[in-house]
Amino acid sequence: MGMDSLIGGTIWDEYSQKVTDLMNNPQNMGEITEEQANEMGAKLIVADFGAESCGDAVRLYWAVDPKTDVILESKFKSFGCGTAIASSDTMAELCKGKTVDEAVKITNIDVEKAMRDTPDTPAVPPQKMHCSVMAYDVIKKAAAQYKGVDMESFEEEIIVCECARVTLSTLREVIRLNDLTTVEEITDYTKAGAFCKSCIRPGGHEEKDIYLVDLLEEYEKEKMATAADASASGANLDFAQMTVVQKLKAVDKVVDDNIRQMLIMDGGDMEILDIKENGVNFDIYIRYLGACNGCASSSTGTLFAIENILREKLDENIRVLPI
Repeated sequence: MGMDSLIGGTIWDEYSQKVTDLMNNPQNMGEITEEQANEMGAKLIVADFGAESCGDAVRLYWAVDPKTDVILESKFKSFGCGTAIASSDTMAELCKGKTVDEAVKITNIDVEKAMRDTPDTPAVPPQKMHCSVMAYDVIKKAAAQYKGVDMESFEEEIIVCECARVTLSTLREVIRLNDLTTVEEITDYTKAGAFCKSCIRPGGHEEKDIYLVDLLEEYEKEKMATAADASASGANLDFAQMTVVQKLKAVDKVVDDNIRQMLIMDGGDMEILDIKENGVNFDIYIRYLGACNGCASSSTGTLFAIENILREKLDENIRVLPI
């Protein structure tokens, strides 16, 4: 039975022509020897990286000009599937002529896009996106070796979706700003979860510390806590429906936001003593402090201003009674 019959002749439709060409005829496969690097006046870097999830591995060779940090030559050896070979070959090509610092900025998305036949059509099926992630990681490994640092120093943020290189902070921000409630919505907005799907929930081919379902649960808990706080303060209730404690908090907030500063500027202040229902009215008993105590305006202009603001903000049946 031939390979085409095994796969039904359809799987190749998910690969770009560039990928299939590079699978069969990679342009940068091979090695750079110490002698070849010396002839170029370059420093030889050899970095290995393996993907535990699929068993693939790649070895990257760089010949780097120590004076300029420019990568003069880049080659690879790949031990894995055809997609890993194509991704590694493209990655090696993208490194050429760049400085080490520039090469570190090459992402797996850059690698995948460079393998596309057309800009809007993915080069590989979603489950193969991890192969380009491996190419990205071996670049970091080579750069770390050249600079004498830990490769994790190049990763400034926690990455939740390795395939699309989407960070934890980005996901949290997008979920909150757009009030997202499903994994599908997250994928639409960020591409996280669109490829190998390991980041969606536990049980994928690669174990994660944080999953998209965890972030949705976290956001749901935040919304519930916010709603509970709002309910406790009476923020979503009519003034008449509030408890006495909620009414006091609501009046205090209006006073703090709209009234108190004006009183303080005149050397005075006020405090809320009690709120009582009197028929359809809500009688709010206050005490003037400082210069407001005994001021002629405290029982006329100032009182009317306080009462009008509270009526406008909370309930038209409020009456303010100074004691």
